[in-house]
Amino acid sequence: MRILIIISLILILSSCNKTTERLTGFDIHGIDVSRYQSDIDWEIVADQKITFAFVKASEGETISDNFFCKNWKEMKEAGIRRGAYHFFRPKTSVLTQAQNFMDNVILEKGDLPPVLDVEVLDGVAPEDLVLRIKIWLEIIETEYQIRPIIYTNLKFYNNHLADAFPDYPVWIARYNKYFEPLLTNDQDWKFWQYGNRGRLEGINGDVDFNVFRGTLEELDEMCYVPQIYSFVE
Repeated sequence: MRILIIISLILILSSCNKTTERLTGFDIHGIDVSRYQSDIDWEIVADQKITFAFVKASEGETISDNFFCKNWKEMKEAGIRRGAYHFFRPKTSVLTQAQNFMDNVILEKGDLPPVLDVEVLDGVAPEDLVLRIKIWLEIIETEYQIRPIIYTNLKFYNNHLADAFPDYPVWIARYNKYFEPLLTNDQDWKFWQYGNRGRLEGINGDVDFNVFRGTLEELDEMCYVPQIYSFVE
């Protein structure tokens, strides 16, 4: 019995450390990165059928990702549809967090909507978390004139967010390529982060793998289009 337990533990640990294989059955593939990936050769990444990428821009009230500006520029040059995300800290000022993101990110035509990365309560009551998230989302939507995306893991979404944000696009982390994320409110996810140990040429070390639910045309329909105002005297 003891031997069986040890063998089971070894199998579990080895599966956790297994390299993430590219998911089949989806046409649109992407990644997400931050400073942990350091320097990235985006031209080489784009040649491996990576259509979109999300990159960390900011966190909390004051943190900016060291590699954001470099990644943001080079992603566009490589022809990759780019998106920027903010890691949310529920206990700190929502207004300052929104300003932190806006100070870092300028959207251009064809960019993906801003993303709010919500993964922790940080001791905040769930109902207060929802209220603070709503404030951030409304500020960002007003600023950029596009509805943001919510990123979180499947358990956190189902436990805390499912009933509060039915109209927002969802990007769900669930590291199991055999079973798609199932949201309790029957909402369809837009992006699925299905593994965090992907390998690509042009990136040193592991990278998160994602897919988009839909066609390239549907992905482009989500992207930012600058508002054109006409003034009549």
